[in-house]
Amino acid sequence: MAELVFFSGTMDCGKSTLALQLDHNHAARGRSGLKFSRNDRAGTDRLSSRLGLEVAAHEVRDETDFWTFVVDARRHGETVDYLICDEAQFYSTAQVEQLARLVDEVEIDVFAFGITADFRSHLFPGSARLIELADRVEVLQVQALCWCGARATHNARTVDGWMVVEGEQVVVGDTDSASEIAYEVLCRRHHMRRMTSVSARLRSMPADALTLDLPSDPGAA
Repeated sequence: MAELVFFSGTMDCGKSTLALQLDHNHAARGRSGLKFSRNDRAGTDRLSSRLGLEVAAHEVRDETDFWTFVVDARRHGETVDYLICDEAQFYSTAQVEQLARLVDEVEIDVFAFGITADFRSHLFPGSARLIELADRVEVLQVQALCWCGARATHNARTVDGWMVVEGEQVVVGDTDSASEIAYEVLCRRHHMRRMTSVSARLRSMPADALTLDLPSDPGAA
């Protein structure tokens, strides 16, 4: 029986790597699948892992209709046994419902991958609907780590290394980004304290070691 499975975890826990591995395993057994992603770090129409693996994928857009996409593919003679859906937190609730319909009515396995909550620790609409509809929700066992060494459970958005809690829900970035806006994974304790690796490092420095060229806290008065 086909399943809708949601693999979730923080950034840096290997979701995209698992997506690529799962696709490889099914393809090696003669099954045919379609790969989807949205806002991938490698650009549009790509599914990539931080380990350096990268493949072509269909870009999910606001107007993407999974039901129509798969039905049209089958109508043109393409075999579709399963779907790999990466960055599923960015999908709309309607798109998640389309995926569930494909599982129930067409017997296609759907493997969705995504983070659960945004930088404010609020659920993404796509992730929330997946949790509500999935046959199984699997938390990835590869644990991302907070700067303190504890298991990271939350995603923090940073500006020059300082955590921010205001702004648009979706701003594309990465944990190893050198740009002004980036992301850092934190344990709950340090996410609630808004303590990133930058702010922790500054707190541990003696006052006479602080220099004016260190990044300033955007939330400071």
